[in-house]
Parts: sequence; structure tokens; C-alpha cells
Amino acid sequence: MKAARLRSGSDITAETITIQLDALEEICVAAALRCGADAEAAHAVARASVDAEASGQKTVGLAHFLDYLDSWRAGRIKAGARPVLTRPLPAIIHSDAGGGVAHLGFDTAFEELVETGRTLGVGIFAQANAYTCGSLGYFTARLARRGLLALAATNGPALLAGSGATKPTFCTNPLAFAAPRADGPPLLIDQASSAAAFVSIRRAAEEGKPIPEGWALDKSGKPTTDPREAMRGALLAFGGARGANIALMVEVLSAGLAGANWSLDAPSFSEGSQSPGAGLFVLAIDAQAIAPGFAERLDRQLQRLGRDYCVHIPGLSKNAARQSSEISGLAVQRVLLDRIAEAGR
Repeated sequence: MKAARLRSGSDITAETITIQLDALEEICVAAALRCGADAEAAHAVARASVDAEASGQKTVGLAHFLDYLDSWRAGRIKAGARPVLTRPLPAIIHSDAGGGVAHLGFDTAFEELVETGRTLGVGIFAQANAYTCGSLGYFTARLARRGLLALAATNGPALLAGSGATKPTFCTNPLAFAAPRADGPPLLIDQASSAAAFVSIRRAAEEGKPIPEGWALDKSGKPTTDPREAMRGALLAFGGARGANIALMVEVLSAGLAGANWSLDAPSFSEGSQSPGAGLFVLAIDAQAIAPGFAERLDRQLQRLGRDYCVHIPGLSKNAARQSSEISGLAVQRVLLDRIAEAGR
């Protein structure tokens, strides 16, 4: 792994390898190309996956990147797919991902979306027919770093039981929000509608560990702490009906408005050869145009909340982890890196 530019001596153990982010991205790109991706899609997904890993979001980082590799090989992600962008109205950019990855459509439209938000005060990106998008906060944070307030929603195959249901009706249907600050990283909130991420339950099943009560139902609709039974049953929403209602709201925004598959109609993201046809909705707002001095005012408020009231400010720890990884490299599980590197050979 000389090409990976590993750091020296003590940074390499039997379990982990410390590697620079650009080198890690190169390994991921090589693996994706080998599995059938074209260069643009490979770089788009590699950037997002490495960013998630560096930010401490392990469940949607490199471990989830393996799902992309498997899906390129199986055809769930269409090789060579190119997003088709249209403008139904001046403020709206619609993307048909063509069975490809969600990131490429957003990357293609990004500068146009930023310009639309600044020119009209609001811009909307709505995408259908894509593979699931991993870390949703990745999309809103990019807009916040360009000075725009952003809200995003996405869906996928049914995994979560809606309010009153015992069978899967929605995906984990996350919602992400980011707002720019004058002096510091963006406020960034990124959370699923489920009590736990599906990948966390899958990992528990692989490790043979139980899951907490309140996370899932088995296939007969009864509460379970067995992750294998949970994967055959349904996840539960956080906060009961309130979380399930948020999942429904996300479903309407991401699948309804974008024209994507409803979660009930979406093929699996981990089995078969069909794309889940997931949706992505992103709203970008020029907060400065509405409230001059917004970023400065928000910065003062967040500092007050953290300093005087000990409020946890979402986004700070992710930014700190990313900055540390950029300077000192990222510690990656050797077995995980080997699996990705092997796919690229």
C-alpha cells in the first residue's frame, strides 16, 4: 500500500492504519472504477464516503462505501448513468439520476443551485431515480459553507414501520439541516427518523450482539433485541408517532415532490439488480437576503447556548474530527481498508 501514503511507524497497528484523506479517496476511487463505476461517479461517491468517515460517521462512511461497490457489481447502480437536469421553474432544478448515484446529480447541479439561491433567494434541487445517498448532512453542509441555509430529505427502500404499523412502510428517511455561521463551522443537524440506522443493526447482526429495546420489531410485529430478527421485521421510529410523522413528511418531500419511488415500491439497496430509485430533496435559502446579519446573529446565539447553557451544538464535533483527519490522517480499520483495496485490484 505504498500508493496510499501511509504515515510512519506507530500509526500502523494490527487493527488500524492511519492514512491521508486524499490517499484514502484514491483507494476508494480505484475500487469503484474496478467495480464498474465511471470516473465522475467514482469520485463523487468516494469524496462523500471519505468525508463521512473523517467526520466520525462510521455507519455511512467506508463501511457503507462497500454497499456502493457491491451495487455497482450487481447493477443496482447503473454504470455510466448521467443525471438529466431540467428547470420546471426558475427556482427549481430537477434531476433524473437515471439509476446512478445521488451524489453525481447534486454535484452537477451544485453551482447552479448556489447561484439560484443567491439570485432568487431560494433554490430547490429535487432528484428521482437514484441509489441511496449515505450521509445526508454532506449535501446541506456544502451549501452552508457557501453561505446558504439548507434543508434536505431523502428516502429509500421500506425499513421502518409507520405510526400504528408493524411492517416496513418508510425508509429510515433522514432529515438534514445546515446554517452558516459568521465565525465557525456551520450548524449541522443530520438525523434519521428511525431510532437507529439500519447499518447499525446490520453491524450488530454481523458481530452477534443484541440491539437495545425500542429499536425494532420482528417479522411478527413484536419488539425484539435480536438484530437478525429486526432485519426480517421493521425498524421503529424515534419518539413513536412523532418520529413516524417526520418519516412521512420526508417521504412526501423526497419521493412525492421529486417523483421518486415511494419507499414501499423501492427495490432493496443491498440485494437484487434493480436501483431503489430513491429521491432527494434539497432546499437552499439565502438567509442573508431575508435577515441581514443572519450568520453573525446565529453565531452569537450558538455561542451563548453552548457557553451559558451547556447546549450541545450539532456539527462542531464532526467539523473537529474532519479537521483533525485532514492534519494528522485518519485511522481506518485495516480489515475494512483491505476489503476496499482488494476490490480495486
